[in-house]
Amino acid sequence: MTDRPDEETTETSSPPEPSAPDGDDVAPEPSLEQQLEERTADLQRLQAEYVNYRKRVERDRAISRTMGEASVLRSLLTVLDDIGRAEEHGQLEGGFKAVADALQQAVKSHRLEVFGAPGDVFDPRLHEALFHSGASDEVDATTIATVVRTGYRVGDDVIRHAQVGVVDPATGAEPEESDSDAEPAEAPDPETA
Repeated sequence: MTDRPDEETTETSSPPEPSAPDGDDVAPEPSLEQQLEERTADLQRLQAEYVNYRKRVERDRAISRTMGEASVLRSLLTVLDDIGRAEEHGQLEGGFKAVADALQQAVKSHRLEVFGAPGDVFDPRLHEALFHSGASDEVDATTIATVVRTGYRVGDDVIRHAQVGVVDPATGAEPEESDSDAEPAEAPDPETA
């Protein structure tokens, strides 16, 4: 075996280093002030994103809380209806009255409001008209005459529409007779025309 020094040196030699680029192709390195401005802008952008994220999370949390509250209140509406009917029939007395009053105070603390009483002006956004009771001289606008089921809302959000019967205002003027009911006009005399 013969040792070849040429082979060893070619194998261990490092690849040639790239030649230094011309001065025209090299971008100048940013100064410390420019780097500081870039980092400051990045931090301000991150801080704004974080503030927006927190606001979005708080808004979503408030919406979830409101939806959960409305869901619980919606499930209690049948109980409140039963309490209302018992009160109308004079069956709300004793310990049951105390429980009913406590329940009504609890739902009021969550801003649950009852609406839809006889005499209120009919609003299709709040009321569902089930029947029409005719016309009356005593009202100026379509008005609730009968309440079948009371409505509930929390703030501006309607939890359940009130089901009502309505009465319209009287028109005041009698309808005029149509031409078909009137006596036919006499045809003009062709001799006089």
